[in-house]
Amino acid sequence: MAFEAHADTSPTVANPASRTALTVGGARRAWANKFRAGGIDSPELDARVLVGHALGLDHAALVAAEARRLAVDEENAVAALAKRRLAREPVSRILGRKEFWSLQLHIDATTLVPRPETETVVEAALAAIDARGTRVRSLRIADLGTGSGAILLALLSELPDAFGVGSDVSAGTLSVARDNARRLGLARAHFVACDMSAALSGSFDIIVCNPPYIATGDIAALAPEVRDFDPRRALDGGADGLDFYREIACAALSLLAPAGTLIVELGAGQAERVAALFTAAGLAPSAPRPDLMGVPRALAAHRA
Repeated sequence: MAFEAHADTSPTVANPASRTALTVGGARRAWANKFRAGGIDSPELDARVLVGHALGLDHAALVAAEARRLAVDEENAVAALAKRRLAREPVSRILGRKEFWSLQLHIDATTLVPRPETETVVEAALAAIDARGTRVRSLRIADLGTGSGAILLALLSELPDAFGVGSDVSAGTLSVARDNARRLGLARAHFVACDMSAALSGSFDIIVCNPPYIATGDIAALAPEVRDFDPRRALDGGADGLDFYREIACAALSLLAPAGTLIVELGAGQAERVAALFTAAGLAPSAPRPDLMGVPRALAAHRA
């Protein structure tokens, strides 16, 4: 593990009476250097965020406190968080929160960390809604495998008269999603424990899903931040990565309203295969929507 490789580089305070205290800025720079040596992609940013979090300082306060010397307990608090990052735990997991669609979402060990590319699903869903009328109208939304509630809550934040239901197999995950909805004042979100759509009925104007789509054999090669910290059930899409798309395709027609739209997130290189699955199930897929990196990321489909 990366933690073991770098454990001997972490600051220690064996004799507080004779130590030379680090400044706030010095601690930030020292940990940035260690993160860089440890292969962390964004060492300066991660060091700044973690030092600020450990000390309870926002960015402006961190800059203002640059020359202040740290007390022993402050150095230890910073070191405790930094060691977790050296072990490749994502910063968002250390903080217990992640921003998505400008919403601050709580996360924990049971939830997938919301990714920026997943916002492409939100964009595609809103585009489908805009194509059929105003956003200020009654809409029913289902989010299959809701996780932290990221996609559902982002949509409800944009759709004042919409009602949404999020499903997930994990009771712990649903507790996080409910807490996020409560904190954001989105009482129009409800959550149900089930596998994908198993407990859902009726018709939905929008169905969204970010399913597990990593092929089982590819999980071991993922970055440690993903492989070792995201729940495996949120990653593993079966032998070819398409198991959950097959399940969604089978259920979609029974859940979609006559003019409803299904939008799913895609893994890299999956667009054509998922589109073929949807077509075989009686759906008409549109051209996939790319994310900011140009990767086809969101696939919308409606009744054929």
